[in-house]
Amino acid sequence: MKLKAVLFASVLAVSAVPAFAQTPMPDPLDDRSAKRLDKMEKVVRELRSIVFQGRDTGKPVVVQPAETDAQIAALSDRVKDLEQTLTRVNGANDGLTQELDQARRSATAAQARADALDARLAALEKKIGDMETAQVAAAPAPTAPAAPAGDPATAFKQARQLLLDGDYGAAEAAFAGYVAAYPDSAKAPEARYWLGETQFVREAYGDAAGNYLGAVRGWPQTSWAPDAVLKLSRSLVAMKKPADACRTLDELAKRYPKAPSSVTSKAAATRTQAKCAA
Repeated sequence: MKLKAVLFASVLAVSAVPAFAQTPMPDPLDDRSAKRLDKMEKVVRELRSIVFQGRDTGKPVVVQPAETDAQIAALSDRVKDLEQTLTRVNGANDGLTQELDQARRSATAAQARADALDARLAALEKKIGDMETAQVAAAPAPTAPAAPAGDPATAFKQARQLLLDGDYGAAEAAFAGYVAAYPDSAKAPEARYWLGETQFVREAYGDAAGNYLGAVRGWPQTSWAPDAVLKLSRSLVAMKKPADACRTLDELAKRYPKAPSSVTSKAAATRTQAKCAA
């Protein structure tokens, strides 16, 4: 009887277990733990893939560092920055291209204007050349100085009077005629001096220098010789030959130490103008 009671109690205990088991149990994994578990499973799968890749290919396996998502995000930001920079650069390039095109158009227009001006200048030069050629063709041929009438003394006196009257053109012609007609006369050097004077007045310095030089050849001791040497040096200065002018002034002081003060004072001024050495 006692054994039956024990067996009955055991049956009751066993029967009660299912009823207790039907009570819902709390889930031991909360949301955070479930996420961690998912992440671990993802890592395991990646590791399995890496291992199988190495086994199948036989090549070294490169394992990417962690935080791939953050790196991808950073790269995306850099790409966006580069795209924005490229957009700005393209805009600047467009502006420069427009400016360059405008500059090219301006240069083309300026070249066209320059070409037109060159053509006009060439036409004007040709026209002037044609006019000069026509003038030379129409001009009378130069004639030799007319031989003065009468004896040398009369011819010289007439030429000198023309100079005193201020008729430099006629005086020049008269003295030129005298020199051509009587080159060996005693008055020929003086005639050359006065001929140089008429040419110096009209600033024909080359012709004047030649006649002054012919007048003072041999350094004559006459009243007009110092002035002829002075005028020769002044003509050389006007002809841009200061060195020759300085040598001529040195000869003036050496050959004519007693030259009039009017000549020496002008010689000093000419020496300064020619920048002669002291």
